Amino acid sequence: MKNACIFFCAIILLTAVGGCEKKSGITAPAVFSGNLSEPEAPVLLPDGSWIVTEMAPDKGSVTHISADGKTQRIIAKTGRPNGLAVDKDGVIWVAESVNPPSLMKVTMDGKKEIFLRNYKGAPFLFPNDLAFGPDGALYMTDSGVRFTDLVQNGKLRSDYMDIKTDGRVFRIDVKTKAIEEIDSGLGFANGIAFGPDNNLYVDEMFTGKVYRYRWKNNKVTPEREFFGNVFDRERPGGFNGPDGMKFGANGQLFITVYGAGTITVLGTDGAILRHIPTRGSKPTNIAFGADAQKKIYVTEDETGTFQAIDVDSSGLPLY
Repeated sequence: MKNACIFFCAIILLTAVGGCEKKSGITAPAVFSGNLSEPEAPVLLPDGSWIVTEMAPDKGSVTHISADGKTQRIIAKTGRPNGLAVDKDGVIWVAESVNPPSLMKVTMDGKKEIFLRNYKGAPFLFPNDLAFGPDGALYMTDSGVRFTDLVQNGKLRSDYMDIKTDGRVFRIDVKTKAIEEIDSGLGFANGIAFGPDNNLYVDEMFTGKVYRYRWKNNKVTPEREFFGNVFDRERPGGFNGPDGMKFGANGQLFITVYGAGTITVLGTDGAILRHIPTRGSKPTNIAFGADAQKKIYVTEDETGTFQAIDVDSSGLPLY
């Protein structure tokens, strides 16, 4: 009788959990593609295939993944590519963090060139993430510290929080190379995304904060506004914080939280709505699948995988 009771209680519990998942539209992560070396920056291509970066020294590449996730090929090796964006002409823009720190152009057949290396003569330190804006310009975060000053002999410095960072946000005209600084002084500027309101959102890894820059008179204004934080309370110990992020069509902001093993979802008011777990503790970036799928695809460093998770929204179209 005792065993029968345990069995039926377990069935009831599983049914309840299943009901919650169905109601929320969120399922456990499934591995879409594996054997990746520190993957980042997923971008969905028009034919349903993907590109990601592989940041580890053994790859250092922009990598193509087939639409079914089964095959991979290296498009180009750049050094330590971090962020990616694809323009309307199919050109791949790469935030290269090391070799040298720069904004690069890469074509699907592997041709590459350094597009920009500095702002007013001051070299980039750590180009991190990219997003095209409603004005057709490319927006880029620079984390504000050289990767080689942050990671030494393959290990993160124990005093990394004491390192002075000058995270910046840039607007770049990809036709003329004109570059403007929108903000500076951020504590490791990281993820970047435009919202349904055309406002620009940037997250700050060392504090967990997400900032908003208003879109006024057809341009991004430089005034930094606090929007939200990925942590419910104080920032936990260890190297963690918000990384890549994207907006859903519902206006909610889905943010990978590196070191925490979650996708934190912020509502339109900046409040935390929920945390979606990932396989592994180091999700780095996110993209939505095709509209009909209502899936997010997440790059995760600890497991070296590209994961798919069913959610309750499709993605906000990118510029």
